[in-house]
Amino acid sequence: MMSILLVGSFLVFIMIGIPIAFSLGLASLLYLLLAGIPLTIIPQTMFSGINSFVLLAIPAFILAGNLMNAGGITERIINFANAVVGHIRGGLALTNVASSLGFAGISGTALSDTASIGSVMIPAMKKQGYGSGFSAAVTSISSTVGPMLPPSLPMIIIGTLASVSIGDLFLAGAIPGILLAIGFLIVTYIISVKRGYPKGERQPLSVVGKSFLGAFWALIMVVIILWGILGGYFTPTEAAVVCVIYAFIIGGFVYRELKLKDIPALLTNTLSSTASILLLVGFANLFGWILVSEGVPILIADGILSITENPFFVILLIVILLLTIGMFMETIAALVILFPVLLPVATSVGMDPVHFGVVMVLTLMIGLSTPPVGVCLFVASSFAKVPIGKTVRELIPYFGVAIFILLLVSYIPSLSLFLPSLFE
Repeated sequence: MMSILLVGSFLVFIMIGIPIAFSLGLASLLYLLLAGIPLTIIPQTMFSGINSFVLLAIPAFILAGNLMNAGGITERIINFANAVVGHIRGGLALTNVASSLGFAGISGTALSDTASIGSVMIPAMKKQGYGSGFSAAVTSISSTVGPMLPPSLPMIIIGTLASVSIGDLFLAGAIPGILLAIGFLIVTYIISVKRGYPKGERQPLSVVGKSFLGAFWALIMVVIILWGILGGYFTPTEAAVVCVIYAFIIGGFVYRELKLKDIPALLTNTLSSTASILLLVGFANLFGWILVSEGVPILIADGILSITENPFFVILLIVILLLTIGMFMETIAALVILFPVLLPVATSVGMDPVHFGVVMVLTLMIGLSTPPVGVCLFVASSFAKVPIGKTVRELIPYFGVAIFILLLVSYIPSLSLFLPSLFE
């Protein structure tokens, strides 16, 4: 009964418009008051959830992304992508998707991808005659590729929760992320041809080469992260600090677009983003602790396994559950609450923790572009000045591709585990 009160109050708080972090906190507070549990458990549990050396990588990666973004990286990545695919029908839309693939090595989050690339690409696409809803849809869905590739903040969260190698998780997301990008490129091209969207002129190799050199220092950031972590030269947290130093040097002394006067605003933005993420992690950890104390994980596991013990259908049920949760809950909160709950169920049918982590991140990423609370959907639609419903209609074929890739990744473990196995 108390667990029903906890979940029910949480859903009510969300429906009346309270931010999800505070909805988690208020629901937990209500439960503790009615259960007569001392409120001292709140700071203790929240602190235990964020008291992790690995989580220090979050503010560092956010700061590195902000530094590189302010240093002109976004524009250079877009220019490189446009030089490569801009001459194809629907070239600007293809550039949008390709830019998200390149931007993945900078941000680590889908929302920052949507905001950074969308602010540039959506107005440009509309100016060239692309539909507003289509422009928003491409920007929103392509941003889900970013967190599949390093540096991925959701992968860092999972590594912390399950004591799994973050380097392995970074590698495991690479092939699924690339497959997702390829799928989106194919859909974008087909729609562009069907609607007769414009294409640019083919660029000479000299222009392509010049644009590559411009984006090189940004793209090499991913190599530095993986080389350092997998080579044992530094931990994920240390890799994040290295990226901050690298981003400062590249933006300030190579591209010379990062100015000292920009630093205070970037630090403020980093602190704000970090605080919101860690507050969410803290409240989600408290909420999760209550769920565990109420035995909800066991009930969910028993409920799924009582329906079927067939691995094929158990995985399908988990995916359906996560797709549903992703429509209503923010990614990090869902990871902190549900990953420890569902991991025993997944491993009971033979899923590797790294494989399950990739499946969970990919599933929840799709939720970022789905109503009613898909943040990337809302941000992209606001940039395009278009109703949410119009963007959602344009997203339907992309959802089909995303779910197809999700099922492939779910049922073919080697797509996730092949690259990590090479470094064992």
